[in-house]
This record gives sequence, C-alpha cells and structure tokens, in this order.
Amino acid sequence: MPVCFVAPQNVCLRTQSCTRRCTFFRCASHMNISKPPQSKEKGIKMQVHKFKINDLFIVLDINSGAVHVVDSLVYEILDIFNGDNEAEVMAAFSDKYEIAALTEAVTELKELMGAGQLFAPELTVPLTFRDKPLVKSLCLHVAHDCNLRCGYCFAGTGDFGHSRGLMSREVGERAVDYIIENSGQRRHCELDFFGGEPLLNMKTVRHVVSYVRKRELETGKVFKLTLTTNALLLTDDTIQYLNDNNISLVLSLDGRPEVHDRMRPRVDGSGSYDKVIKRCKQVATSRGDQNYYLRGTYTAYNLDFAADVLSMADQGFGQLSVEPVVAKDVEYALTEEHLPELFRQYELLAEEYLKRKLAGNGFDFFHFNLDLGNGPCIAKRLSGCGAGHEYFAVTPEGDLYPCHQFVGRDEYKLGTIYEGVKNTEIPVKFRQAHVLNKPICRECWARFYCSGGCHANADLFHHDLHQPYEIGCELQKKRLECAIMIQAKLEIASQS
Repeated sequence: MPVCFVAPQNVCLRTQSCTRRCTFFRCASHMNISKPPQSKEKGIKMQVHKFKINDLFIVLDINSGAVHVVDSLVYEILDIFNGDNEAEVMAAFSDKYEIAALTEAVTELKELMGAGQLFAPELTVPLTFRDKPLVKSLCLHVAHDCNLRCGYCFAGTGDFGHSRGLMSREVGERAVDYIIENSGQRRHCELDFFGGEPLLNMKTVRHVVSYVRKRELETGKVFKLTLTTNALLLTDDTIQYLNDNNISLVLSLDGRPEVHDRMRPRVDGSGSYDKVIKRCKQVATSRGDQNYYLRGTYTAYNLDFAADVLSMADQGFGQLSVEPVVAKDVEYALTEEHLPELFRQYELLAEEYLKRKLAGNGFDFFHFNLDLGNGPCIAKRLSGCGAGHEYFAVTPEGDLYPCHQFVGRDEYKLGTIYEGVKNTEIPVKFRQAHVLNKPICRECWARFYCSGGCHANADLFHHDLHQPYEIGCELQKKRLECAIMIQAKLEIASQS
C-alpha cells in the first residue's frame, strides 16, 4: 500500500517512495463544473496537458487543476488513454511494457478519474457573470509626464499620445468617491497611483491618501494603495511617507546596468541605473524586503534576461518581476524567432530559482508564484484582471478608460468620473471577453491560469479582444510549466 499524507484541504500527497506510478500533489479546483468529460482524442487534449521538464514527467488535469508527477510509462499511456480504452492501451504498449505494469497504471488512472482528478468535467460560466459588475479598482494617472524617456514606453514617455499634465486634488477626490459609489457592498477596494511618473505629483498623491483614510472611516471601506515609480524622485522623506501609509510599491529596474540604461535613459540621454538601484535598495531595506516588487522589462536586446533577474536577486532584492516587452515593428520587439531562446531562459531561471529556494536563500519571482492549492475562484480565472468592467483607469482630466494601457485609445473612452460610464457597450464587451468565449483560448491548456491574456495586447495586435497576442501566450505557457515544475519539486522535497 502507498504511504499517504493528508495536506491542507484534505489533498493526498504521495511520496516518491510510493509504489504507485502517479504522485498527485495539489489540486487547484475551486470551480463549478458540469457536462460529462469528452472521450475522443480532441477531448483528451482539451482535458490534460503533459510535459517534461527538469527530469520530471508532469500531467496537469486542466479542468480540476490537479497536477500529477508520473513515470515514463504513465506519461506514454496518456498519449492514447481516454478512460475507456484499456484494450487499446494494452495492444499499443505490450511490446514495451509488461501487462502487469500496464494494468496497474490503467487502474490508478481510473482511480484518479473517479476522484475527479483526471479528465475532470468541463467548466461553465458562473452565474456571477450575469450580474452587474462592481468597480473594485482604479488606476489614477496622477501624472501624464515623466522624467525618463524609456525606449519601450507604451505611454508615449508619459503623455499617452495627448498633452502632458498633472491630476488635480479635486479630480483625485472625485475618483475616490466614484469607486466608493460604484463598489456596492464590496468592502475591499484598490487604488494605484500611476503615470508617467506619479512622484512628479506627490502633492496630489498625499492629498488623495489623506482623503482615502477619511472616507474609509466614513464608509467602512478598506483601500489597498499601490504606487508605480521609476524611483528617481524617491527621497528619504518620501520613502518614509510611503512606508508609514502602507503603500505598496512597484519599482522599475531592468536588471544589469547596461541593459537598464540602454532602454531607460533620463531626458538628457544619460543613464539612470546608479541612482535607481540606490533608491530601490533603500526602499527594500526600509520595509524589510516586503510590500514591493522590483519590476523589469526585457526586449530583443537582452534575450538572456535570466541574467537580469539573477542580477537583481544578487543585489539583495527578494521580490522580482520581469516582463516581456510588448511591441511591434521596432528593433527591440520580440518575435517568434526569439521564442526558443526565451523558453531556454525561463527554464534556466526556474532551475536556479529552485536551487536557491531549496538552499534557503531564495527570492520570489512573480510568474513562478503559482498557488496550486488555493488558487482564485472560477470567475477570476475566466476574467483575469477585470479591465473594462471591474477595473478602470482615470486620466488627469477625470476620463475613464478600461485600463491604464487603453488610455489614449480614444475609441475606448468610457465616460468620466463625474457622469459615470456613458459608453455602456464597452464594459459588456470586456465582461464577455473571457476564456470560454475566445475560440483560441478554449483550445489552450493554460486557459484557466492566464485568463485569456491581456486585452490591451490583443487590441494592439489584432484589434480584437477575442484574439490573444500569440507571443504573449507562448511565453505565459512556458512560465506556467516552469512554475508547476517548481511547485512539484518543492512538494517532493518537503516529503523526503
């Protein structure tokens, strides 16, 4: 009999010494399910995803979220096994494996099916998608201006394709009132101070924070506040203020000095790395290496981006996120030809990330922080960030857009914080652009992890919210495979 351990949420964990061929170690299912599983070849492809990475054979049951570490025999069987074709499996593999081993493997796979951990039923759209959405988050563009001239800036170096300007205190106050008025009974809300460079308008930031605290007391709402900055204007006083007010920070740094300075110069063309790294270290130290992310962007100029992530980790930063640039028709844009090297880089990064975690000196990398045991609910998995129906961006003038990346795309203007959403068709369009309504996503194994990808990227490349940006999809799938492998290795290590 196998040795079993009971994990949180009564999930069975089997050790590597288990006599069984499948090691089921996590289930991410908190989902509504219906419809019987399909049994044809296409149906199997839609229900499981299997891959080999870092000496592991891994099988993901797509609909339940169950992850299985298996041996090579089971891995091969799942090329044809569909739940009711045992004779076909025996005929296909009897020349390579003993009948007893095949029988044992098929028996266990059927047990997993019976437990809802293999070939689980398809998901349906939850009833919450029929409800009127509540606004949960606003991105306040407190500054449409910037003190850097980043080569890849989607915001047009801060002006978003229009005029430069700063948000007034009055617009900031009205934005706070707007989210309170449109969040219904929802208690927890979010505000992100954004730009351009928001520290160019610190007076409004301070004023809005004070107003938020006042309105929290009056309404019982609880606000999570975040500020995204290039760090150049951080001072001792500002850092202390941000810490005292529990404002999460996203700090922009692209890794190695030469990489950072190439794409993130000052207005006069000089490099910004030296001052940025100094201030970022000060922030990380001042808040105990918590409540911040050091966020970078990699381009075609640094396809070896794993070195940039590790460079930041070696500088002592423990909260890291590095994203692929999204661009087209420019020299630094990522293309399909770059994908093999980028996949290799993610695998190299994953191996080093795991090595450091197991050695006790690890760091957090945003895309590897995959919670397989307590993942988001089905509504969140389908709709992602909620852009366009739960999350809006507010310009310095008070205009509403689906998210910060849509600002400046005039056809997506929703209304204003004064008169509300006037273009009511756009929120409906975004709310219905979930993975089960996207033909390409319905065929993808990662659909319940990426939530269909970024709407802004889909619009940029295809002018269609229902057609995802392909390179982004491929990179996301590779990151997910790496993240699942890491969780499997960590789970196995914890049981050894």
